[in-house]
Amino acid sequence: MTDERPAPAAPVVAGLRERKKRRTRDALLRAALLLFVSQGYEHTTVDEITDTVHVSQRTFFRYFANKEEVAFAVQDLVESHFFAELQARPAAEGPLEAMRGAVLATWDHLEQALSDVVPVDLYMRSYRLIESTPALLAVHLRRCTGLEERISRLIAAREGLDVDGDPRPRVAVAAFSGVMRVTGRLWGQGEDTSVAAIRRMTEACLDQIGPALAGNWRRTSAGAGVAND
Repeated sequence: MTDERPAPAAPVVAGLRERKKRRTRDALLRAALLLFVSQGYEHTTVDEITDTVHVSQRTFFRYFANKEEVAFAVQDLVESHFFAELQARPAAEGPLEAMRGAVLATWDHLEQALSDVVPVDLYMRSYRLIESTPALLAVHLRRCTGLEERISRLIAAREGLDVDGDPRPRVAVAAFSGVMRVTGRLWGQGEDTSVAAIRRMTEACLDQIGPALAGNWRRTSAGAGVAND
């Protein structure tokens, strides 16, 4: 009697192949970020990254176009989680409230979101590196322009508005994005690099949008405005 065993199904083989590719990509990503934060982005070469993972340059370029792409790979993942959180916010929330809730939820769930890719503390160190490296900061600011447009269109869709005919979504997103850039800069200058620290700072800065835009900041000293005798 012949022992006829069915060949592995094609989807199983394909699944194993994709998992292997994912492991290789994640290993390259972790190695690159570790090197970036330990010796600097500009002082790290692709050869050093591939040597750490014991793969060829050809393998690296199969997953990443260049060092810049790998430096922002986790940031792309974080931004995708922010968009998912924003899409899930209750319809009754206004634009700024929805964006505030989405970014705080992103910080709250960050460790879980990144656990299969990189340790969260490595991401936070690489995020600080972006803020302190002129070449990466320039790229980050350029990327923010495209990100703001995506958020504006999502906010307009939530509110049933034409983003090209109504300036309010872009104005609201510009205010939100400006606060986030200030938050990142202030956090990057501080000593506490934890997720909790940047979440607290994010919440505190976002809470100042209303007072900053509507309040009277001028402090008058006693007797100011009174003519001298």
